[in-house]
Amino acid sequence: MHNKTHCTDGRTVHPVTSPEELAEIADRLAPQTAIGLDTEFLRERTYHAQLCLLQLAWPGAAACVDPLAVTDLAALHPTLTAPPAVKILHASRQDLEVLLPAVGPVRPLFDTQIAAALSGESAQIGYGELVRRLLGVELAKAHTRADWSRRPLSAEQIEYALDDVRHLLALKEALEERLERLGRLTWLAEELAALEDPTTLAVDPDQAWRRLKGLSGLDPGRQRLLRALAAWRERRALERNRPRGWILEDGLVREIVLRVPRTPTALSALPGMPAGLIERSGAQILAHVQAAEIPDPPPPVSRPRPDPLRNAQLKQLGAVLRDAAAELGLSPEVLATRRDLEQLAEGRDDTAVLRGWRREVVGVRLLAAR
Repeated sequence: MHNKTHCTDGRTVHPVTSPEELAEIADRLAPQTAIGLDTEFLRERTYHAQLCLLQLAWPGAAACVDPLAVTDLAALHPTLTAPPAVKILHASRQDLEVLLPAVGPVRPLFDTQIAAALSGESAQIGYGELVRRLLGVELAKAHTRADWSRRPLSAEQIEYALDDVRHLLALKEALEERLERLGRLTWLAEELAALEDPTTLAVDPDQAWRRLKGLSGLDPGRQRLLRALAAWRERRALERNRPRGWILEDGLVREIVLRVPRTPTALSALPGMPAGLIERSGAQILAHVQAAEIPDPPPPVSRPRPDPLRNAQLKQLGAVLRDAAAELGLSPEVLATRRDLEQLAEGRDDTAVLRGWRREVVGVRLLAAR
């Protein structure tokens, strides 16, 4: 890649494409105390996202690293995975997942989206909108859907990518000032500590069934089948580095769980079932059906009837949540999710809203109201 672009320190450089250039960038990053960080990646054809571009910013400068040209990023490992530099990202979770195999667990962290939400902005505020609101800068949106795996990248694409990190250091300063005024820096520290745990970035195949929607009211046998199928699909997707939907689409998982096909003929009769999938994986799918020990014929799927008392309780908890959020100037979802309220209504005491700073500002009030 030979396109030229400009660092924010005014030097003309080309994106980093060799180990020697990467070593030079690593040397420049080593003494820094704050580094802006972002990635561009592709996830359409693989389970693991393909890192296509790594953008870095530090006071007075910014640079892009092309990981398709320089595939070993070990030179960045010491700086990106340990103090003194705080790594500043926006909506960092996917970036952290992508970077984990390339450079290791990135820390210490500052996430500008999380900090913005705790300061009163919307919970999912985008980077461009936050830059506009806090810094008064309008960013280009021309390359939001670019294929970052294609080469060469244009100078305009590189400039767009660098804009994603150029303002992160200034955002951090502005957001820290806000949170200090509000007395919420300890809240942010709690959120960031949880984000720095690399174990939260990996998917546990045995918990993969939780991702599937629209499967409530299952009998125990179907519940066993759902868990087994979801775990099998996740492990196979991991082993083959293919999207889980390429192994077995969500809709087909639901059809199998609800209809319980016991023969190749019944399996092939399911709507949308590809013949190739039956050839490759039909025997394994049917083995999971058999192992679930579901009676034949299977019991009907029961749709839980609305519980007026539970609905009233959820409504009351929602009102308490909205009142607390309004008093704090926060979006309610920053304090608690719908799932948190449902778990409280079920009598559970292990939900996130009953831990840390959330327990103090709203959890105790929700407990009193349930």
